[in-house]
Amino acid sequence: MRLILVRHGQTPSNVAGALDTAFPGAGLTELGQRQAAAVPAALADVPVAALYASPLVRTQLTAAPLAEAHWLTTVVRPGLEEVSAGALEMRSDEEAVHGYVDCLRAWLLGDLGRTVPGGPDGHAFLDRFDGALRSIVDEHDPAGTVVVVSHGAAIRVWTALVTRMSHEHATELHIANTAAAFLEGSPEAGWELTRWTGDPLGGPELLDASAHDVTGDDVDDEA
Repeated sequence: MRLILVRHGQTPSNVAGALDTAFPGAGLTELGQRQAAAVPAALADVPVAALYASPLVRTQLTAAPLAEAHWLTTVVRPGLEEVSAGALEMRSDEEAVHGYVDCLRAWLLGDLGRTVPGGPDGHAFLDRFDGALRSIVDEHDPAGTVVVVSHGAAIRVWTALVTRMSHEHATELHIANTAAAFLEGSPEAGWELTRWTGDPLGGPELLDASAHDVTGDDVDDEA
């Protein structure tokens, strides 16, 4: 199967650097709407068989233009949510940001026992996110292409772990709003990362360099 994991469009929390991971979450900024609107053209040559989003509002808003372009219904699948910020939810101060990012770094380096303050450890996150993706794969033709709109930290951590990415590469990953990971394979055979777009699918002109994007920036940048 070809699996395309797309990060949602920009939200006010991404601009402010707030750890916004709980339901229902923020909507999209004006730039986020333009980022989402650019996704269909960027994936125009992709035969999308199905489209999924997390329960958080921003992923469903991002998926909407692609759903319309392909005459698909966006299926909301629990388990595809962002890595929970736990007790750090909606904080943007340096202590909170470092606490969250240090946990992501630990997971990327193989320490899945590390716990987000008041939140999950890496094992719990991986079981939840990987379980949701496995259920999606099981429902579709192995030769098909499925697009999943999810979240920055979740996409980075899951992709790095399931593809057994080197620690150096994993900690340098960044994923702007509406950037994507393209993978091929299956849960049984393993996943190969065939393409990683750190910039928005619609092009680098849709970047916001002034935003403090905690869940999209690489963990070394936030150190």
